[in-house]
Amino acid sequence: MLSATAAVADVVQRITPLDELERQHVDTTLDWLASTDDIFRRAKPATPPRHLVAYAVLVDPAARAVLLGRHRLAGLWLPTGGHVDPGEHPLDAARREAAEEIGVEARFDVVGPDPLFLTVTTTVGSDAHEDVSLWYVIRGDRARGHALDPREFDGEHWWDVAGFDLPDTDPHFARFLTKLDTALRATAS
Repeated sequence: MLSATAAVADVVQRITPLDELERQHVDTTLDWLASTDDIFRRAKPATPPRHLVAYAVLVDPAARAVLLGRHRLAGLWLPTGGHVDPGEHPLDAARREAAEEIGVEARFDVVGPDPLFLTVTTTVGSDAHEDVSLWYVIRGDRARGHALDPREFDGEHWWDVAGFDLPDTDPHFARFLTKLDTALRATAS
């Protein structure tokens, strides 16, 4: 196992699953990492057919809200993030994506520097592939009015963590919010 793959495996092993589905995703990911070092996207859209993504979810913990953008290619409301470059640590990818897509220096002080959540998702469309997504939480401020990169997103909106009900998003986003809500409550006490 190459050092970059071993570093990702170390990150994945530290994730405490929310539910049985996330446990399955963690186990699937660890098995995949043990079987190959070909984990970074080398060519758009799907080479290799399974590769790493790092979400950088902008969260205002005081307002209990998250910022999503209407992603131009996916046609979904998504957090910022993107593919992890070959050899890049996923935390560095989340930091890079926050700078590129939101124009902020990522602060990982809401729940810590490890990803809060992990998913394995088959994308939609003619170039369908599997994204193994590590969901990092970064600090934002709803009152600040962060603007997302217009090349990637067609608008942005802050959504409340509680009562979130939006069908046009990542299929695991509601589960992520459940886990985020628990983490926010734990840090507030």
